[in-house]
Amino acid sequence: MLPGTQPKLVGTGRLSYCHGNQSGEAAIKAIVIREFGPAEVMRLEEVPTPNPGPGEVLVEVAAVSVNRTLDCIVRAGKYARPVKLPHVPGVDPVGTVVVVGDGVTTRKLGERVALSRLINAHGKSGPPQMLGVSVWGGYAEYVKMPAEALHPIPENVDFLTACVVARHAPLAHSMLREKARLKANEFVLVMGASGGLGSFLVQVANYMGAKVIAAAGTDHHVEVARDLGAHYGINYRTQDLTAEVMKIAGADGVQVVCENIADPELFPKAFATLGQDGRLVTAGSHGGGIVPLNVTHLYQRRISMFGTTGQTDADMELSLKAAAEGRLRAIIDQVLPLSEAVAAHKIVEGRGGTGKVLLMPG
Repeated sequence: MLPGTQPKLVGTGRLSYCHGNQSGEAAIKAIVIREFGPAEVMRLEEVPTPNPGPGEVLVEVAAVSVNRTLDCIVRAGKYARPVKLPHVPGVDPVGTVVVVGDGVTTRKLGERVALSRLINAHGKSGPPQMLGVSVWGGYAEYVKMPAEALHPIPENVDFLTACVVARHAPLAHSMLREKARLKANEFVLVMGASGGLGSFLVQVANYMGAKVIAAAGTDHHVEVARDLGAHYGINYRTQDLTAEVMKIAGADGVQVVCENIADPELFPKAFATLGQDGRLVTAGSHGGGIVPLNVTHLYQRRISMFGTTGQTDADMELSLKAAAEGRLRAIIDQVLPLSEAVAAHKIVEGRGGTGKVLLMPG
């Protein structure tokens, strides 16, 4: 809560404070972008308290992560979808329900929740929108969301872990379960295996019973992935990726490749490891996005390729349950106060750390 204030519920479902901005309107602190550009365009400002309408709740934000694409690229004005200014970024806040709007029966006051970044994911009132992209996001003390987009956090999962798990693990489940249809004892090659998504692909593939080959760009990052459960590790900057994978998996190659880099040098090496009826699934293009493709290998091996950014409520529930059971770990690099969002973006863009950078409004 804001220092020196006492929130209370009023008849309209609005959260009000003893102190507000100069006009007397209740205000919260948020990171606001009023122009696109470098990290310094972000400013900590006071903005009106979000007022949840029917079917919505207000969440006091405990933590939100910093993401290279959905935060830094959005802030720079280079995201593929239009972003309306002024804007508050933040796609994956977690926190506590403090106001419940009219008609909400599925969520209750005081409940700890993770937020799905997709708003209206079920298409009941128009096309889906993305939190922190289409609408104001979680770089704020409070954020409002449709109740249907909230998921309860298990009691034994802390906010920081829940934030990282909710951001990446549901997509990892979707990629491996729904797209690749990974089976026990199959070989899976995970590229960028210690990254935000890659680290969960390693863990999910491991507890699905696959034989996991972790590939990363430094020996340290390979060891991080091995510590998360990968059975084998390859440094694709110092070793021949294709040759090393074939030594491990045999001449038939691997059944699944998770390739979320799209680097023109690395992609064909990973693609070459796929065997008969292999499946490649991707949800990233940090390496550039335009890569060569060996079409002969594609059709001779009957390879299937999937691009996806989707996840379901079931994926989120599976992820939080797995975290509660100790099957998923979150790698966290740094935790900074919301006021240091500029520094957090510079850390993420510098790519120097291992694990997620998180912001805490408290």
